[in-house]
Amino acid sequence: MSIRSQPVTRLEMTAIELNAEYLGVPSIQLMENAGAAVASQIALRFRPEESRIMILAGTGGKGGDGMVAARHLADRGFKVKLVLIGRPEEMHREAVKKNWETLRLMTDTISVTEAEDSSVIPAVEGEVVVDALLGTGSRGRLQPPVSQAVEAINGARGFKVAIDLPTGIDPDNGDILGKAVRADLTVTFHKPKAGISKASGMAGEVTVTPIGIPPEAETLIGPGDIVLTTKPRPRETHKGDYGRLLVVGGSEKYHGAPTLAAMAAMRTGIDLAYVAVPEAIAHDVAAVSPSLIVVKLKGSNLTEESIEELRPWLARSSAVALGPGLGLLPETKKAVRRFVEAVEDRGIPLLLDADGLKAFSEFKRPLKCPLVLTPHGGEYETLTGERLPSTLGEKVKHVESTARALNAVLLVKGAVDIVSDGTRTKLNRFIHNPGMTVGGTGDVLSGVVGALLSQGFDAFRAAVSGTFINGAAGDFAYHERGYHLLPDDLIDWIPKVMNSPMEHVSVRHF
Repeated sequence: MSIRSQPVTRLEMTAIELNAEYLGVPSIQLMENAGAAVASQIALRFRPEESRIMILAGTGGKGGDGMVAARHLADRGFKVKLVLIGRPEEMHREAVKKNWETLRLMTDTISVTEAEDSSVIPAVEGEVVVDALLGTGSRGRLQPPVSQAVEAINGARGFKVAIDLPTGIDPDNGDILGKAVRADLTVTFHKPKAGISKASGMAGEVTVTPIGIPPEAETLIGPGDIVLTTKPRPRETHKGDYGRLLVVGGSEKYHGAPTLAAMAAMRTGIDLAYVAVPEAIAHDVAAVSPSLIVVKLKGSNLTEESIEELRPWLARSSAVALGPGLGLLPETKKAVRRFVEAVEDRGIPLLLDADGLKAFSEFKRPLKCPLVLTPHGGEYETLTGERLPSTLGEKVKHVESTARALNAVLLVKGAVDIVSDGTRTKLNRFIHNPGMTVGGTGDVLSGVVGALLSQGFDAFRAAVSGTFINGAAGDFAYHERGYHLLPDDLIDWIPKVMNSPMEHVSVRHF
């Protein structure tokens, strides 16, 4: 199956569009291209002098596509009537508002009617009827007046064209949301929507049309990837629904690394962070924040005896981050091996970083649990016994091969970060700055990715999103403090990047 023909879900398409905007292609341009594509498909099949066009448009993005299509069809000489289903005040996207204002000025060539409720929907007639009501953002059963508009479209005699996917079809699973448009032609954009092929007979002929989305919107990491690791939070949620991360690290000399990882995880939005450290440094870790649950392990470093102490906490956790500040004493490396086996038996995701990753390199193998490895170049050489090639293309191939061999997600840190599970690969080209050479930024990254793993997200998506969040937080910290930033500064920026990625993050800032 070609990349172009691979179906996408609603969230995946949203992520792609946000990443396209991050690359400098605004949503209004994508809307323009989409509407023009619909007009072109209609013009291929019908002649202006013989065909009247009636478009029923909603107040969202799909409605905006229909408004653009109306303008392009009028420019081609078609007689066009557009019915807005809903009120103009319900338009929230600026691109839709702008196209609506343009349409209202085209009084000589387009007939525009507003139907804010079902009682004023006019008779649907014309050789071509266009469904521009609800697109990939639709959820739940259709409500009036949209449901009545769907009935009116289905009852019309004209050739029915659906924009992106027929209104009333769930974009992901193809379920009919009470009722749905039965189209003769569906003009979908960039890639087919997952629900189209599952809604048997509803979409008619399906044509997939490019609308100018850069291919890099899917291969480069961007703010859209955060959308794919955002968990809804209904009122009835409970403590623990959003992840419990167990951070295992620290040694007599190092208490900062596991602390940074745990604090970053908390700021990423998990409910509980357990920090298991040797008792020699437990007081120092606990003093950083009362939000952390500190587990005191006997001795001054991780040992095989620590495993039994960790088991009750492992049973409570939904993911583990192992390695920050751990040290590489022989007994600690033995303990890493045994603890990895314990995590495997539990079956929850595991992130290995720093010393945990180095210890794993001595017994590396595919695990029976989701695994994320986060090496920099030197650690990657320790892991594989080979240096990364000098060219980016060869680096990517090498990382992909290693990911396949270990059945793991690799997040290889460098001038260009490479994230791969052996099949899927994404690159981070933009989010970097010299200030992030300060120690501890990698521990923050481990905490962010570990938090996303603990919330149940796919390991590849967690690593991709975590790379962007960590890098963007670092760039903003650098913007504030220059080379004087601390890893703590990144932690403060994590919520801001996650809550409003497009507001705070633009490639033009850096």
